[in-house]
Amino acid sequence: MSPSPDPTPRSPCCAPAGAATGAPATEAAPAPSRVPSRGERSTRGQRPIPGGEFTMGDAFGEGYAADGEGPAHAVRVSPYLVDETAVTNAAFATFVKATGYVTEAEQLGLSAVFHLAAEAAPGDVVGRADGTPWWLVVKGADWRHPGGPRSGIGDRPQHPVVQVTWQDAQAYCAWAGKRLPTEAEWEYAARGGLAGARFPWGDELMDRGRWRLNIFQGRFPQHNTAEDGWLTTAPVKSFRPNGYGLHQMAGNVWEWCADRFSPTTYADRAASAPVTDPVAPGSDASGGEVLRVMRGGSYLCHDSYCHRYRVAARSANTAESASGNLGFRCANDA
Repeated sequence: MSPSPDPTPRSPCCAPAGAATGAPATEAAPAPSRVPSRGERSTRGQRPIPGGEFTMGDAFGEGYAADGEGPAHAVRVSPYLVDETAVTNAAFATFVKATGYVTEAEQLGLSAVFHLAAEAAPGDVVGRADGTPWWLVVKGADWRHPGGPRSGIGDRPQHPVVQVTWQDAQAYCAWAGKRLPTEAEWEYAARGGLAGARFPWGDELMDRGRWRLNIFQGRFPQHNTAEDGWLTTAPVKSFRPNGYGLHQMAGNVWEWCADRFSPTTYADRAASAPVTDPVAPGSDASGGEVLRVMRGGSYLCHDSYCHRYRVAARSANTAESASGNLGFRCANDA
C-alpha cells in the first residue's frame, strides 16, 4: 500500500530534499551498477545490541509534524549487531577495489555539495538544488571527491564515506556480509540504553560546556564557526561513544536505513503496539516515488533550522539521492 499523502509539506532539511543526487530535472537517472555478489556473513567492527522493548518516537513534542515522529509507541527488537561507526572512506575504497563498483553519483557525473564545502572550478557548478539553494549541483562530486573535482579523501580515510545513495549502501552491505539497519534498530541502538532521552548521552545538548556531536554552529547557512572542531565531516571516532559503544549516532552524517519512509508509519502501527522488529515495506507497488528513511542528522543541522539530530528525529530522501552529508552504517542479525 502506498503511504498516505502528507497533509502538510515537510520542513526542508539540511540535505537536498528529494534531489536525485542533486541532478537537474532534465538529467536521466543512471543505470544500476553491477551489484556485487553477497559476501560471507561478517560481524567485523560490529557491537552487539541486546534485544528489548523501548518507546520509539518523539516524547518531547519537538519533532516536525510532517516527519511523523509521533505518536511515541512501544516497539520490541530482537538482539542484533550494529557497526561501531559509520562506514569510512577507507572501508568503502576497499569495497570498490574488490568489486569495481561504480556509485550512482559517479555514473551521473554530478552531485550535491554544500556551498561552504565546494571545491570546484566555477564552470563545474551547474546549478542549485530546488528549495535548498545552499546546496550546489557540482560536476565531478562523488565519494572520492565529496566537495567536487578539486577535493579528495587522501587525508580523510577515517571520515565517513558520503555521496552514496541508498542503492550504493545496499551494494556495500551485501558485499560485506551485512545489511542496513531498520529504522527501529537504528533508534534503539542510538539511544544506547537510555530510556526516553533526547540525545544518545542524555537530554542536554552540551556536556559541561563541551560538544558531544558534530553539527553546525554560527549562522546557518552563511557562516559555520566550527566550535565543535569540524566544518564538514569529522573522523568517525571523534566523539565519545554511547552506552552501546556506538560512535556519532547524532550529527556528522545522515545514515540510510532499510525502511521506506511514510509520515504515517507510527500512527499506523501504534494501535497494535508493542510491535516486534518492524520494518516498512521495501517497495511501492503503485510505482510512485519511494522515499527511504535517513537518521541521525549531520554536520549541517542547526537548532535554528533543522533540529533533526535528536535520536527520535527522522527524515527521508529518494533512494537515488546522494549528497556531501549522507552516509550509512551496517547491521546484522545476532
